[in-house]
This record gives sequence, structure tokens and C-alpha cells, in this order.
Amino acid sequence: MLAEFAVHVEETRGRRYPQPQHPYRNDFQRDRDRVIHARAFRRLEAKTQVFTRRYSDHFRNRLTHTLEVAQIARTAAQALKLNVDLVEALALVHDIGHPPFGHAGEKALNGAMQAHGLSFDHNLHALRIVEDFEIRYAAFRGLNLTFEVREGIIKHSRDYAPQKFPELAAYLLDQRPPLEAQLIDLADEIAYNTADLDDGYEAHLLTLEEIRDGVPVFARFFDEVEKLYPDAPDKLKFNETNKRVLDRLVGDLIQSTQAHVTRAKIRTLEDVRHHPERLACLSAEVEEERRTTKQFLYDNLYFSPSLAEEKDDAEIVVCTLFEQWMEKPSTLPHNYQEKAREEPLARVVCDYIAGMTDHFIYEQYERFTGVR
Repeated sequence: MLAEFAVHVEETRGRRYPQPQHPYRNDFQRDRDRVIHARAFRRLEAKTQVFTRRYSDHFRNRLTHTLEVAQIARTAAQALKLNVDLVEALALVHDIGHPPFGHAGEKALNGAMQAHGLSFDHNLHALRIVEDFEIRYAAFRGLNLTFEVREGIIKHSRDYAPQKFPELAAYLLDQRPPLEAQLIDLADEIAYNTADLDDGYEAHLLTLEEIRDGVPVFARFFDEVEKLYPDAPDKLKFNETNKRVLDRLVGDLIQSTQAHVTRAKIRTLEDVRHHPERLACLSAEVEEERRTTKQFLYDNLYFSPSLAEEKDDAEIVVCTLFEQWMEKPSTLPHNYQEKAREEPLARVVCDYIAGMTDHFIYEQYERFTGVR
């Protein structure tokens, strides 16, 4: 049973190219499956989350992170009586537009684009992927996803001003996205905050003492765990603590969102869309815990000297290849050369680089520079 304010699949705004109903899958289930079978989704397995494989292959990559976001988002959606099929599709597609090398690669690519008066936004790139780059059907380009999934791709984590993005006018930029899309951003934050603590600790870049000192919510739960399991190894104490932190975040997301919906007297999807602010939220107390954890990770992990060399490498590789293809577009693959006749060369080069895996972009760098 779905809440009245949930997105009901039978009321979908449909696809760009009408298709007959599938005999045993609804439209959002089909979208989920189309994302899973997309080449861009498979490439997430070889794209950095925080640690590249040159550091270790034991840590999260962009694909395993995506699966964790989907698990958290499904749990919250089911508790809130939202459309779990839509939420799962949105969670699985939410990072499909990320370039290689994680946020370091995104920063470098955006900087290269700004030098040409353009920019790189992974949400907008994801929309280009599902609408144009994926070639799987004879009748149309792209995956032909439903409006609700395409809207959620661009609106799940930020609002786009209608005046600045007239090309997105079809996506109701003057309205809030459905709750199914709003959940994704917070599920994403919950997933990477807890996972990055785990990977950072496992990588010996964060010590148990540093985490306890810098993340008060972790310290409180660790004291509880230590009383329950005084003889357990530190790693198992860490696991038990981090699990409790994750459960607190997800539980609060469910309860606070439901309370917000109730206070705002939300009855329908249109109420969600026209509410002056997003309804998916954490309580003030837990939001502060989330911010503290995120700041701790920025201060002690993301900008760790141990990772600085890889970030520098990422910037060099991305910027070098970007300039290589800007100066010599004849060295681009033939299909990208054809695209450059219709679109700005910088955008075409950006599209090519953004689709690469970490491994492939290193291959290209070695090919054009001779440097391993």
C-alpha cells in the first residue's frame, strides 16, 4: 500500500517514446532494469569512490557505493510507504554521470571546462547518458526512461534555477521533486559517511582514537559496544559501532521525514511538489551529527597527505588528456569526431573523458604521453 503522496506508477508522465506495457514489470521496474543493464552502470565498478585500485582493491568503488545507497533508500522508502521501485531506479542511476577518479576527477574536469566557458555537472551528464549516449534500442537513442526517473536524476540533490537552465524547462524546475527523489540525496550522504569511516579505518588512515575524538556519535556508541563486547577485537568493535551509527541515521531519516510530512499536512504528490522546501530531512540533532562526521572526513581523510599524490595524478591525467584532444581532435575516436561537428569540441571531449574508467583513462594517458 502506497501513501497518497507517493508516486503511483499508473500515473507516470510516461516516456519520450511511447512503448507498450510490459506483461509482468511496471514502468519503474523496467527503468531499474534498464539502468542495471546499461554500459555506464557497469563502468561504475572501475571508477573511484575515495580510494583508487592502485591503493587497494578492498574498498568501495562507485558501483558498490551505489548498491549501498540503493539498500538504504529502499529501506526508508518502504517504511514511508513510498514507491520502492522508483526509489531503487533513482538510487541505482544517481552516480552514473560521475567521471573517473571520484571527486578529484570531477573537479579537474570542471576546471578544464570552465577554461572554455562551460562546466561539468555529473547530474546533467547523467541525463545526457540516459537520453543519448546509451545505444541499446533500434527505435530510439538512450534508455527512454520515464519522466519521473529523468526528473529525479537532475533534481535529487539540488535545485536548478529555471532562468539559468532553460534547457531543463520540461522538468518542472519551479517545483520540488517527489519524495522518492528527495530521499536519494540523504541516503547517499548516510551511505558514504559511514562507509568512508569504515574504509578509512581499514586503510589505517584513520585510527580508532581519532574517530572517537572527532565523531561524538561514534564515541557514544563505541562506549556502549565496549561494555557489551569488552574482549572483542577492535575491528569488530568498530563494525558494531558503525552499524549503530548507520541505523541511527536511517531511523532518524524515516522518522523525521514522516514527522515533517505530517506537520506540513501533506496529502498528495502535488502537495509535495508545491511545498516551499524539501520534506525529506534529518532531525536537528542528527543533522548536526551528520555535518560533524562529514567535516571530520574532509579534515582527516579526503585531504589526507596519503591520498594527495593520487589526487594530483588525477588532475594531471584529466587535464593533459583534455588539452590533447582540444588541440588535436583528429586523435579522438571517429564517433566523437563526428559529434564535434554538431556540438562544442570541449563538450565532446568532456563527454569522452567522463565516460572513462580509471583503468582506461590511464591507458589513454600512457598512449599519448608515454608516461606510466
